[in-house]
Amino acid sequence: MANVCDVCGKKSMTGCNVSHAHNKTKKVFKPNLQKVRAVDNGSVRNLKVCTRCIRSGAVKKAV
Repeated sequence: MANVCDVCGKKSMTGCNVSHAHNKTKKVFKPNLQKVRAVDNGSVRNLKVCTRCIRSGAVKKAV
């Protein structure tokens, strides 16, 4: 299953861990996704949404 936000499309990105000796190893930075019951086009769905979208109010939580 893909690590992609259902609202903004934020997904995993790659980079490097850099040690004190400047050794580099590959690293994957994953978005902080949460499962949320939210209203989507008038219906309630379970969405995987990043915390940035939840905090900014881009998602209307279902009550």
